[in-house]
Amino acid sequence: MSVPVERDNIGIFGKMNAGKSSVMNLLTQQETSIVDSAPGTTSDTKISLHEIHGIGPVRIFDTAGINEHGGLGEKKKKKAMNDLKETDLLLLVIDPSSDDFTPESELLKEARDIDRQILIIYNIFKDGDRNLIYSVEESVSLLRFHKKIILRANDESCRKPLVDFILDNYERENSSIELLPFIERDQFYILVIPMDEETPSGRYLRPQAMTEEYITRRWGHPVSFRLDLAAARGENSVHEKNRFFSLLHGLGRKPHCIITDSQAMDVMSRWCPDDIELTTFSIVMINYMSGGKLALFAKGAESVDKLKSGDSILIAEACNHSRIGEDIGTVQIPAIIEKKYPGVKVEHNFGREFQENSALEKYSLIIHCGGCMISRQKMTARIRDLDAVGVPYTNYGIFLSVVNGRPALRKVLKPWGITV
Repeated sequence: MSVPVERDNIGIFGKMNAGKSSVMNLLTQQETSIVDSAPGTTSDTKISLHEIHGIGPVRIFDTAGINEHGGLGEKKKKKAMNDLKETDLLLLVIDPSSDDFTPESELLKEARDIDRQILIIYNIFKDGDRNLIYSVEESVSLLRFHKKIILRANDESCRKPLVDFILDNYERENSSIELLPFIERDQFYILVIPMDEETPSGRYLRPQAMTEEYITRRWGHPVSFRLDLAAARGENSVHEKNRFFSLLHGLGRKPHCIITDSQAMDVMSRWCPDDIELTTFSIVMINYMSGGKLALFAKGAESVDKLKSGDSILIAEACNHSRIGEDIGTVQIPAIIEKKYPGVKVEHNFGREFQENSALEKYSLIIHCGGCMISRQKMTARIRDLDAVGVPYTNYGIFLSVVNGRPALRKVLKPWGITV
């Protein structure tokens, strides 16, 4: 199973007819976006996967104009502002000959509020337009804080100066995050994988595949154990436990760590020996996809025991997989909440789109999946939204550990150097 390439997101923003699509085509060296003098030609965000030498793989967004009026215009603007949250680098394209720079001011303020890197592109259509830049800077005071370039976006000779401008001024935030920083050479790692009705045929799930590949690449020894979860919880629990310990003893020496499916934490928190480390695939992924912000999700666990009747929680999943049987997000976690925290209301958010801040404020807790099917930028944007409204958030693996007792929570966080 191939692992998706991590890409930096470069967003091109501005008013209608400022030259955003021309900038997109200049960067990609092809007609990625339609260029036309008719206002509103870009009706939705165009995305191009590209490679910029010196930065690496990037995802370039050509967004709709932020100044279009009417109902459709408002929808386009809303989409552009959502794209802004996922952007690592914002390229603001300004036509200095246009009127009213209020849209640029609003966009700059929003981008600065969420700490986006911003570069300014003055797109010149006529020679005399250069003389208007001073008045634009006077009108939009925030422009003085950001680097600028002046060019003609429809001139191919401007591509190199534009790329050099980006390379000289863009500071990458996509620092390399180790998937499993505690892996040691020639150590055993047991991967506990229950295969239920939702397990796809012919492949591992992405977290399982990534974990196995990562351990192997670093000269460790991943060993997969298929756990019959129903048996482990039922009358055949002794037999299933003996199967597991037969594997442990058969290795000849104790494994360094057990990495389990989060839904099996009720079993593995009891079976895992105290001298063997334990964590979950969901915890592995949320740390990786959030850029190493696992401690924030661990902190959110403090809110679990504070839940009371009448509170609302949101279970957030990043993907829209087919849900059958005992699905962890729609069946297992809600069942645990109903039993342990009666009267707490459970809502769900599936897929790539996250709810607006105004809706998020009503929740006492967000329980998020591992986030393996969205980009790190989107996960970071979700964290930023939740931090902004002050809503605590945790993760499937952390939640399913804390409901099995604080010792279980401390155990799954220990490999990451996090104490609670």
